[in-house]
Amino acid sequence: MDAILYGGGGGGVISGSILRNSTLKSSRSCPKARCVTSLSSHSSDRLQDFDKPRFEAFSMSSTNSTDKRTNSLGGSYLPSPLQKRNSSGQVFCSVGVCTYADSVMDSHSHAKEDKVGVLLLNLGGPETLHDVQPFLFNLFADPDIIRLPRLFQFLQWPLAKLISVLRAPKSKEGYAAIGGGSPLRKITDEQAHALKTALEAKNIPVNVYVGMRYWYPFTEEAIQQIKRDKITRLVVLPLYPQYSISTTGSSIRVLQSIFREDAYLSRLPLSIIQSWYQRAGYINSMADLIEKEVNKFANPGEVMIFFSAHGVPLTYVEDAGDPYKDQMEECIFLIMQELKARGICNDHTLAYQSRVGPVQWLKPYTDEVLVELGHKGVKSLLAVPVSFVSEHIETLEEIDMEYKHLALESGIENWGRVPALNCTSSFIMDLADAVVEALPSAVAMSTTSSITEEADYDIVRYFVKMLFGSILASVLLLSPKMILAFRSHLL
Repeated sequence: MDAILYGGGGGGVISGSILRNSTLKSSRSCPKARCVTSLSSHSSDRLQDFDKPRFEAFSMSSTNSTDKRTNSLGGSYLPSPLQKRNSSGQVFCSVGVCTYADSVMDSHSHAKEDKVGVLLLNLGGPETLHDVQPFLFNLFADPDIIRLPRLFQFLQWPLAKLISVLRAPKSKEGYAAIGGGSPLRKITDEQAHALKTALEAKNIPVNVYVGMRYWYPFTEEAIQQIKRDKITRLVVLPLYPQYSISTTGSSIRVLQSIFREDAYLSRLPLSIIQSWYQRAGYINSMADLIEKEVNKFANPGEVMIFFSAHGVPLTYVEDAGDPYKDQMEECIFLIMQELKARGICNDHTLAYQSRVGPVQWLKPYTDEVLVELGHKGVKSLLAVPVSFVSEHIETLEEIDMEYKHLALESGIENWGRVPALNCTSSFIMDLADAVVEALPSAVAMSTTSSITEEADYDIVRYFVKMLFGSILASVLLLSPKMILAFRSHLL
């Protein structure tokens, strides 16, 4: 997998006119549908330190109206019934443009002499089979991916090594099936080029950078290039439509740590678009792709629209306040609302894919729902990878191969799949509009605020940690399965 958590997994700048909402008026009445349920990147020799402070929520500014949601910059978003609070009371606003309330610098309108940069963030993926195991290590070494109790956090790297070695053989099979590596970097580079072109067409010269969380070009490398290029105003655009702790949150945590430790970066006006699944341009682009694929079926009205999103562990949502589930359900509601406005009233459902390990993930699970739909007599199904804006292993192998085979085996006769957005022009233009809207809100991060972990000097607690940690490490590392895996890895 390109990621353990949705990528969509998992991710530019432009100027010009702000996106207007499309008018959601239906030309045909629908019966009530049934819901079943710089361009520059430089490689480094190693991934930089993972031991960074945890993600701290940003403050956001937004207002609601009856007809639409408007951010502080005046950009239009589709109506939003949802807003999610985490356990600390921070509002995760769907508008998703955030700035730093504790900034020591005031925001000001960007001037023509500003050197604008846009940083696209994505998960990354192994480009060759040889890259698979170290990529998995980088992934599992992220404390936002494997959330260990504080007592065992010093085991993050040994555990990441263990899991990456054990999972590498199966992951290599998946990547081999799609050509020997992930296409994610190539597609993200193409999106960066397209975004740069869109912005320059609007008379905004811009440098667009790509920063991957777990593989080259790493986020840390992109930030260093931004510094070398002397960018004076930066918009950060994660290529994940919906926010999750494990994707956007993890990348922002890295950005915060680097910026707060650097005198130049801490003064750089910065705006981060945390989520953008409600934008009219994104919703319309998704609806366009779905409408096109639905009409390829012999009987379009009988097609089940099957949204498959990357899952996250249930504890992320219930214990950590991750807004991902609410945002995903709201996203599906908005897409179906747009489709109904076009007279497409098909039944639909949402399920979550790519779960791993023994813990409970968001339900319902994609594989289980496919079997259930087949047994209930559904004959035509259109899979929609809703949390992914680029093709990668979870669309090309997991959906196109594994889930297609399972669906046909379960009695579904006609299978289709909506392609990822990739460089769809309407999608790229909407990203460009989002960047333009975010530019005026850019402010510098405070050099006076930082995230610090409380030092633990209790000698008794220290020895308890070491004792239990050593026991756990011994059990893991000396197990017969682990010894066999390492032996095979070394040979």
